[in-house]
Amino acid sequence: MALIWQLNLLFSPLIIICLLSNVVSSRTRPFTAPTVTPLTNSFPRVPIDPAFSNAFGASNVKLLANGTMATLALDKLSGSGLVSKSSYYYGFFSAAIKLPAGISSGVVVAFYLSNADKFPHNHDEIDIELLGHDKRNDWVIQTNVYANGSVSTGREEKFYFWFDPTKQYHYYSILWNSYHTVFLVDNIPVREFIHGTVFPSKPMSVYATIWDGSEWATHGGKYPVDYKYAPFVVSFSEMQLTGCTSDPLACSKSTPSSGVDPVNGPQFTKLSPQQLAALDWARKKLMFYSYCTDKNRYKVMPPECH
Repeated sequence: MALIWQLNLLFSPLIIICLLSNVVSSRTRPFTAPTVTPLTNSFPRVPIDPAFSNAFGASNVKLLANGTMATLALDKLSGSGLVSKSSYYYGFFSAAIKLPAGISSGVVVAFYLSNADKFPHNHDEIDIELLGHDKRNDWVIQTNVYANGSVSTGREEKFYFWFDPTKQYHYYSILWNSYHTVFLVDNIPVREFIHGTVFPSKPMSVYATIWDGSEWATHGGKYPVDYKYAPFVVSFSEMQLTGCTSDPLACSKSTPSSGVDPVNGPQFTKLSPQQLAALDWARKKLMFYSYCTDKNRYKVMPPECH
């Protein structure tokens, strides 16, 4: 906004209108995504019931289609969420999600892994957070990694979509093994967090939630949830929970042929040339925030940023 005011002093109103028009049109992101081999075809789908139990807001959770689908709602009384009955050490985790349409600023839909309940002071977390972040019916995706740390150790990156995530289901996926953590949207890698000395390293549960994130999801609370549009309903389907549920030491020492760790084969430990090209496309076209460029927050950049 400060930039626009500066431009207003320098240029004619006509030019300002053109600039604003370009900004708005660019937010629709009319891009054609690259073609990639879909990882979601490599793993089985599981029913939500009995793989998950209610985490909170049980009255706002509805199971559909014989337990293969679920809707979660946010209203004035509560958000809602599901948590996996098993915890996992490495794996592939994915859900087809259809986001609420209409005015949804401040609404947060999350699909993530966490062990904060067991390790409150040094937890691990791998997040896909879908943020209704302003009053223009606009959703963005935030990815985040907590590695053996507190809430001050997050590694956030934010992206625009190249489609309308409210019109139909889209795949949101996490690949996590001893080599890297990869975030994918419709099988397009949007972020690869390569593991160094510190990375998510303890078994985690899988969560699917919707909640009120007004204080931080909308430009510092600028556009809080407007409950006259409630309930806000998100749909989850085609869940995939393929992970190592045995002893973490056994998982870390497993080989592709052992069958213990399902994501330890060569097709999972390194991105293919096709995936790398798609990753580069997503980061150049869609990413609008990275902690690695946030010098106000990090006076000394985290080592992986170098």
